[in-house]
Amino acid sequence: MSKPGKVREQQEIYDVPERYEIIGGIRYDLKPSPKLDHQILVTKLWQHLNFSCHPNGIVVVSPMDVHLDEANIVQPDIIFISNDSLGIIRGKEIHGVPDLLIEILSPLTGARDKTLKKHLYEKFGVKEYWIVDPVIKTVDRFVLKDQLLHLKATYTEEDLLTSDVFACISIDLQAVFAELKRFEDN
Repeated sequence: MSKPGKVREQQEIYDVPERYEIIGGIRYDLKPSPKLDHQILVTKLWQHLNFSCHPNGIVVVSPMDVHLDEANIVQPDIIFISNDSLGIIRGKEIHGVPDLLIEILSPLTGARDKTLKKHLYEKFGVKEYWIVDPVIKTVDRFVLKDQLLHLKATYTEEDLLTSDVFACISIDLQAVFAELKRFEDN
């Protein structure tokens, strides 16, 4: 019997699921895990979206597979599914096209987010797609029109991001990006 106040450590093997996406039938590993600035932006954007859009749908953060079809399974950083589209949630998984997808750029996935995934989201008819750059503190907002995602606006940290597609969206980007300043020198 161990003495009170002491903790006995155990060595165990934990089953850590691999994180990856499949785009056009090709597997892309999501390693290493995101850095702090990425996760701060995911958290802050989720907070703002969830606060204002929760009555209009559901806001989910990654890791969460979005099964667009068998050859295309992605893990966007933030997913918004409007009440009208909730039917794509089946068996506690997403099988279909969400209304808004958000990607936070990182050195390893940035090029793929800007090109391959943008084209994929366009192909599947995602209504709105945001690309967030934590380095220059901008959000590129793309809107689907005539089956193409067009850059509607680029917002800076001084802007109020609104959407003509989703009336519930109104985000003070200064409040979103402000937290990054605390860790700029780290």
